[in-house]
Amino acid sequence: MAEYSEVRPGVRIFILFLLIIVLALGGIIWFDYLGVVDAKSMIAPVYQLLGLGRRSAVANADDPNLLDRERLAKQQDSLLLTRQELDSREAALTAKEKQLNQLGQDLNDRQAALEAQQKALNDARKAIEDRSVNLDQNALYLTSMAPANAVAILAKQDDQYVIDTFRTVEAQAKKAGTDSLVPIWLSLMPADRAATLQRKMAGSTGG
Repeated sequence: MAEYSEVRPGVRIFILFLLIIVLALGGIIWFDYLGVVDAKSMIAPVYQLLGLGRRSAVANADDPNLLDRERLAKQQDSLLLTRQELDSREAALTAKEKQLNQLGQDLNDRQAALEAQQKALNDARKAIEDRSVNLDQNALYLTSMAPANAVAILAKQDDQYVIDTFRTVEAQAKKAGTDSLVPIWLSLMPADRAATLQRKMAGSTGG
């Protein structure tokens, strides 16, 4: 009895034939995938069976429009990149414009605040100047009348206005080299009012 069973020639021929078919089919599938040959119609069932997708065929090198198509594709890519860059620059410029507008608005607000502050200072200065002019005029008016009449008018004013009037009168008398009427006016006022005015004048001396 033989130690091993010899494979019959018919079986070996069948196996070799099957191997050739598999290799040929595999080569066709590979070349079709690369786009070298178009065997789609022949091997479509095999594609479906194996679940493989066929790659798009490589453009025919003999196509006279091939270079134009490639050039157009490159131009489209370049235009897309340029558009993206322009969009990015436009967004940056828009953000910068908003920042500048906000800065301009802040500057306008500060300018308006400064102008309002300056106006308030001017108004306060004018009020002080007007009050000083009025005090000078009232002091001249009071010193030109009888002391009793002047005291009657001063009695109707608040303490601060009377004190400011006294100081204006004293300043005018000193400038003119004459005696001030303030002591006379105080002597004609009620004792309590005169005492209050003298105390306030002493307390605010130099203020």
